Amino acid sequence: MPMIRETIVSTMNESGQLHLAPLGLIAEGDGWIIAPFHPSTTLSNLRSVPFAAANFTDDVRVFAGCLTGRSQWPTAACQDIPVARLAHALAHAELAVIRVTEDKQRPRFHCRVLHSATHAPFSGFNRAQAAVIEAAILVSRLHLLPRNKIEHEMAYLQNAVSKTASPTEEEAWSWLLDAVTAFYAKKGNDARC
Repeated sequence: MPMIRETIVSTMNESGQLHLAPLGLIAEGDGWIIAPFHPSTTLSNLRSVPFAAANFTDDVRVFAGCLTGRSQWPTAACQDIPVARLAHALAHAELAVIRVTEDKQRPRFHCRVLHSATHAPFSGFNRAQAAVIEAAILVSRLHLLPRNKIEHEMAYLQNAVSKTASPTEEEAWSWLLDAVTAFYAKKGNDARC
């Protein structure tokens, strides 16, 4: 099984509008594979402008925010590609699509790293940060997974958040809980997460 690294991927459409999305990048030799679901903004953008920035950040609010309507984060220009990166990323990699493997559900964009840079030291994750990232993945799949699985896993992850979260992780966690509650309320069910 290949390594998958959870990142924030920035892409751009033909009009220059930036899009940020939490995505797990798949390691492939010295490069990365971006496999966005069909349909998605990331998929459309990569077809139009075949470049992306992989943003490595420990601010889990960005992961939670991108999934809960909070996608405006400070950005900075990249060195070798037209797509911007997160301004406060610990590191980033500038990617160019070199080929595409088509798939009905998740096409794979095979990317070469054109440039990478480290901007700040990584001090390590606490358990709450890992829990928020896992919860963000669950929120991105609310429409795919059974409700009891979502509720069971969110309850398990809540333990790590309760024990180790800083105010930053607590804020991100609250955004995700609100998203789960809203999703089930919209379906006419009583959400208890």
